[in-house]
Amino acid sequence: MSYHYLLDLALILLSTKLLGIVTGKFQMPRVVGALIAGLILGPAVLNVLTETQFLSQLSELGVIVILFTAGMGTDLRELRNAGKAGFLVALCGVVVPMLMGTGFGWIAGKAGWLPGNTMLENVFLGTVLTATSVSITVETLKELGHLDTKVGSTILAAALLDDVLGLVVLTVVASAAGDGNSLLLVLLKIVLFFVFAIVVTFAGIKLFRFAISCAQQKNLRRYPVFAFVLCLILAYSAEEFFGVADIIGAFVAGLIVACTPKADYIHSKFEPLSYLLLTPVFFAGIGIKVELPELNAGMIAFSLLLLAVAILSKVVGCGFGARLCGFNGAESIQVGTGMACRGEVALIVANRGLSMGVLGQAMMTPIVITVVGCAVLTPVLLKLVFANKPKPSEVENNLSHRYKRSEHLEQVSDELLQKPKQ
Repeated sequence: MSYHYLLDLALILLSTKLLGIVTGKFQMPRVVGALIAGLILGPAVLNVLTETQFLSQLSELGVIVILFTAGMGTDLRELRNAGKAGFLVALCGVVVPMLMGTGFGWIAGKAGWLPGNTMLENVFLGTVLTATSVSITVETLKELGHLDTKVGSTILAAALLDDVLGLVVLTVVASAAGDGNSLLLVLLKIVLFFVFAIVVTFAGIKLFRFAISCAQQKNLRRYPVFAFVLCLILAYSAEEFFGVADIIGAFVAGLIVACTPKADYIHSKFEPLSYLLLTPVFFAGIGIKVELPELNAGMIAFSLLLLAVAILSKVVGCGFGARLCGFNGAESIQVGTGMACRGEVALIVANRGLSMGVLGQAMMTPIVITVVGCAVLTPVLLKLVFANKPKPSEVENNLSHRYKRSEHLEQVSDELLQKPKQ
């Protein structure tokens, strides 16, 4: 058995911490430092670290915990109010990048940058740009103190819905390319997942509240374990049985825990795990995955233009959707910027196109550069667009949490008082 993974972890944790401090000195989110650390240590620069199965699985666990903690810290009233806006933002955030990506591919083909490209390849390029990576945005908004706000809740709702809409678009395009997958089956699985999530939510809330009402104060340590088990089961079920991203299942588990009186306690136990290990490994893992081949001037120019189209399409599309829902100009730009990040979903779509023979190998390099560029630039852009917006005070946050918890405690006490009467 090799113990080299211990050295890999030590290098990742040390480099992400040091570069996080450096980026913090420049008033940039620390997430940027973690991403740069992965790029420097990975094959793209020093080639000290390479992707292993252990790091890959630990990174996946990291993004699951990030969304789980985001669900626990979500203001449910804000999220409920953001439902309609989130759907419209997600819809515009899929349609506009799809059209702009397809159009950019067509123009690049006519200009001779992509010789021999087909219309189906252009459409697949547009499909790649529809994907949104919520994990980096969530961590950045949490660091900036704007996750539990109207804009933050809308971004969160839209990004999660974006995954579902992107899955539908991918299925349609892949079916057109002849992979044989049934769109009806995909839609049925998505509907069944949401039915499953609703049932599990109601059952999970009642089970947690019953367990809390029966348990003694000295048994508090068992709740984080039960909560994490619920998170892992829902994440597994979403991916394995319904073909939906595991992070959506993890977020649903977080919402279930948020509805219980012990949510603050459980949330506090997961913060050290996320901060000390899983979050640094996940963000460094994004950079470690990057492998850049030889680049010529034309490929670099095309990659930079594709990166600009990727960011602009989300800012315009999602910002327009937010504007239709009553957000002012500054808030619309904030929502659009928060949706601009791409991640592993875009790479999965690109690999799918490559395996089907729809995307050429030459297209993979610009897509990788675009994903990495969006991952690094989105936290910086979020810092800029939120620069003039005051950070919610700790007093307001404490009052909000106390108000929410008092409501939950009142509900539990009412249920306990009603039981003897029944």
